[in-house]
Amino acid sequence: MTRRWSGEWALDTAGDEPAVDVLIPSYGRPAELAVTLSGLAAQDHVPFRVLVSDQTEGEDASYEQPAVRAMVRVLEAQGHPVQLVRHLPRRGLAEHRNYLLELSSAPLVLFLDNDVWLEPGSLDRMTRAIRAARCGFIGSAVQGLSYLEDRRPHERTELALWPDDEVMPERIRPGSEGFARWPLHNAANLAHAAAELAVPPGGWRLYRVAWVGGCVLFDREALVECGGFDFWDKLPPEHAGEDVAAQWRVMERHGGAGIIPSGAVHLEAPTTVVDRAIDAAHVILGQ
Repeated sequence: MTRRWSGEWALDTAGDEPAVDVLIPSYGRPAELAVTLSGLAAQDHVPFRVLVSDQTEGEDASYEQPAVRAMVRVLEAQGHPVQLVRHLPRRGLAEHRNYLLELSSAPLVLFLDNDVWLEPGSLDRMTRAIRAARCGFIGSAVQGLSYLEDRRPHERTELALWPDDEVMPERIRPGSEGFARWPLHNAANLAHAAAELAVPPGGWRLYRVAWVGGCVLFDREALVECGGFDFWDKLPPEHAGEDVAAQWRVMERHGGAGIIPSGAVHLEAPTTVVDRAIDAAHVILGQ
C-alpha cells in the first residue's frame, strides 16, 4: 500500500515519489469537490500528488470549505502531497488545463473533473493498463448510476474491444467510423457492458473510443509532445471540447483507449459549462 493507514497518520515521513499527478480544474461545487477528493483518498498502490486549481470567483476558493479542507488533510496524512492554487482570471477550460499541465511533473497525469468519484482500485487499474498498453491515454468514462435500470443496448452496438488490449494509433473526426462510438458513454452503458463481459475483479478490458470525458490518465510525455492544450489562446474563453481536441491529437500518434469496467461515477450535478457554442475540436483541428 502506498497510502498510510490511520496508525501512521502522525508520522513525519515523506511519501513515495509521485507516479501520477492528479490534476483537478475546479470552479464552484465545493461539495462535489470534497466527494472527488474522498474518492482519491481511497486509492491504493499508486503514489500520487493532487493539484487543485480553483477558478471560483468571489471571496473564497472552493477548497476553503470545511469538507474540502478535511479531505485535503486526510490525503496529506496518508502521504499524498496536495497543492491548492487560485488561478484567475478565467480564460477558458483549455487555458485552465494547460496551466495545470505546466504545474505537473509526474510521468503520468490524471485529468479529473471536480464532480467525479473514483471507486477504490481505479487509479491502480488505470495505471497498470496504460503501462501494459504503452499508449497515450486510458480513460475511465464517467457513469451516472441513476441510470442503472435504464438499459440501452442500441447505444452499445459500437463497442469494440482492442484485441489482446493492444492499443494502436487512429484518427477520429466527425463523420469517421470511430466518431459513432460516442453514445457508449451515455447513462450507465459502461456498467451494463462490464456486467455482460464478466470482467474478473481487478481486471480490465480496453476498448476503442471516440473520446473520454471527466477522467483521463495521460502519458505526460506523449501529451506534451502532441502540444497538450497549447491551443488555448486560439479560443474564446467560453468554449467546450478542449479535452476532445487534445485527445484526438494524442490518439493519432500514440493511441488511446477506454477501460472497462470504469470506476468513475458522475455525481450528476448541474454542469458549470453552460455555453457550448464554440467547439474547440472544430476550431483547432479544422473539422
